Amino acid sequence: MAFAAGVDVGSTQTKAVVIDEHRTIVSRALFDTGANVVQAAERAYEEALRKGRLSEDDVEYVVGTGYGRYKVTFGDTQVTEISCHGRGAVHMFPGTRTVVDMGGQDTKAIRVSPTGEIVDFCMNDKCAAGTGRFLGAAAAALEIPLNDLGPTALRFQKPVRISTTCTVFAESEVLSWLGKGKKVEDILWGVHQSIATRSAGLLRRVGVDPEVSFTGGVTRNVAMIRALEEKLGMKVNVSEESHFMGALGAALFALDHILASRAPKPKTARRVV
Repeated sequence: MAFAAGVDVGSTQTKAVVIDEHRTIVSRALFDTGANVVQAAERAYEEALRKGRLSEDDVEYVVGTGYGRYKVTFGDTQVTEISCHGRGAVHMFPGTRTVVDMGGQDTKAIRVSPTGEIVDFCMNDKCAAGTGRFLGAAAAALEIPLNDLGPTALRFQKPVRISTTCTVFAESEVLSWLGKGKKVEDILWGVHQSIATRSAGLLRRVGVDPEVSFTGGVTRNVAMIRALEEKLGMKVNVSEESHFMGALGAALFALDHILASRAPKPKTARRVV
């Protein structure tokens, strides 16, 4: 049995996925990236191996991806996160034609072919507005754990409008609304709506072709899923693996290499003189 792995080193979290030759996920692991990027990649990979009861010798090829992909020092090659998220999304949801990848520092809109190849893409161009970091700023201002943001926001009644386009000023605007007596849940839903609006704008720049798959760490936020669906006017594909989609795509590229190396090479016909 052949095994392949992908390690996605993101700005906030690092993910590792191991798959077998049938493209089935064997194990996955997640760690905060922190200041030591090399160590984060190693820890995530080692944990994925441990969970899969595998050794390093069992894995034939490793692909690094994400902003820190060149820090995956034990990897065999690197592939951009855009390609990996597109490939992973189509593997998980074969009908995918558009991908929105929302991470800690940026948001990407990606249009893909039926085979997962990248047709077009664009990224947010106004600092970290419309990303997980924007949510983090709101959470810090309101002193609410990140995991509680989604459930709290969904209790909204009269959402406020968040107008800032910069994460640096997000905290000030959130505190301003709080000072005016607005409820925390109404402020948070406004934050989610603001991010969803910017993400939908990115998607429309590349073309919103159903199906749309949502990937990245922010997929764990239930309010973000709902806000994005409302802005797009359609359901988006999300699963427990959406957070690991970049690492999954990287693992699939690694398996491609393994299978290609095993394929019999065509014989060269002898030239008769």
